[in-house]
Amino acid sequence: MDGVTGTDTAPAASAAFSRAGAEPPAAGGAPGPARLADIAAQARVSEATVSRVLNGKAGVAAATRQKVLAALDVLGYERPVRLRQRSAGLIGLVIPELTNPIFPAFAQVIEQVLVGHGYTPVLCTQLPGGATEDELVDQLVERGVNGIVFLSGLHADTTADPGRYVRLAGQGVPFVLINGFNRHIGAPFVSPDDRAAARAAVRHLTDLGHDPHRIGLAVGPVRYVPVLRKVEGFTAALAERGVPGERIRELVRHTLFTLEGGHAAAGALIGADCTGVVCGSDMMALGVVRAARQHGLEVPRELSVVGFDDSELIAFTDPPLTTVRQPVKAMASAAVDALLEEIGGNPVQHTEFVFQPELVVRGSTAPPRG
Repeated sequence: MDGVTGTDTAPAASAAFSRAGAEPPAAGGAPGPARLADIAAQARVSEATVSRVLNGKAGVAAATRQKVLAALDVLGYERPVRLRQRSAGLIGLVIPELTNPIFPAFAQVIEQVLVGHGYTPVLCTQLPGGATEDELVDQLVERGVNGIVFLSGLHADTTADPGRYVRLAGQGVPFVLINGFNRHIGAPFVSPDDRAAARAAVRHLTDLGHDPHRIGLAVGPVRYVPVLRKVEGFTAALAERGVPGERIRELVRHTLFTLEGGHAAAGALIGADCTGVVCGSDMMALGVVRAARQHGLEVPRELSVVGFDDSELIAFTDPPLTTVRQPVKAMASAAVDALLEEIGGNPVQHTEFVFQPELVVRGSTAPPRG
């Protein structure tokens, strides 16, 4: 509650704030006095409420208390030592890389949720030439992490040995896995419905008037579970529309989940007379757009392109990209919640929690020319 009693005064809070050494820099770099009114205005609460928070008194809702502490951070004040939250523990986050914007998007939400629960996230990225996933996990275990979140890791690779996760569980380290499922691993999984994503993209293009015999699919390496599922959804959608299996195989191109991968796949699909291309990632879709222009084709008038992920800034590409949105916030929050239940000794069901994606229509798709 924002309510206060008459004993909480602004001067008292200001004095306590200054004694804690939480003074912001003034003009010219000299320290200035803490201004209670500025903090209250930033947090949009009363000065008396700020007073209660800074003096560590009860009677303030947790959300309001966080707003006041956030206001201190924004205004450049250091939090008083007694108000600084002690970490509940370390949680590792293992991701492939940061160049694809969908991975930082997941990392940001995961870290925000972890911090909200009092945990300190430890981000581990598999840079080219750097540590492998196994090496990163060993380092995290050595540092005594309470749990680990894996995003698009080796669990999604059908050729990788799932025994590494069995051994991790044997060490007593709880973990949760995002994007990719393996029935040999006993842990909570969180995934988007990749089959439904491919079906939605095909349906969108056929609704616009595209011939299903001329809709292609550009996806990553065949060994990854999300890729296999997208191919299954795509194949089923075309088969239902009367496209023979031989033609479907001509319309699927496996490459890398990168701009360059999309560019390479586009050349083959344009050569196969496609008027629409469904992509396994937004980065691939941007590569397809670039390749189309190099072939003298206008997007979307002569080639429609559908991405997958809907990472930040995709709405501002040229043209704005139609894509299938991963429910990043819901998936990341569910993964953290499952992990914290495991850490708390309340094991959740060791199964896959599947989230429905959403088609976001923008400017890269249109009815086929003519």
